[in-house]
Amino acid sequence: MVEVKRKKTESFESLLRRFSRRLQQSGNALEARKIRFFAVDPNKNKQRASALRRNQIRLKREYLERIGQLKDEPRKTGRR
Repeated sequence: MVEVKRKKTESFESLLRRFSRRLQQSGNALEARKIRFFAVDPNKNKQRASALRRNQIRLKREYLERIGQLKDEPRKTGRR
């Protein structure tokens, strides 16, 4: 962690500038950006289980559409 103490006659802007410069020089911000969105790939068994689950949901949905028991609702896309 980068630690910067304020000098007596130093303004907040110069303190912030000095802090950001030290942060960049230390490489902590770059390292944090690298690992922020890193996701470990699931193993083969989890991938297969997920694919089977998705396939079952799709088949059930198609069956319900075919027999007319499915309401026409807009699908949600994505998790967010």
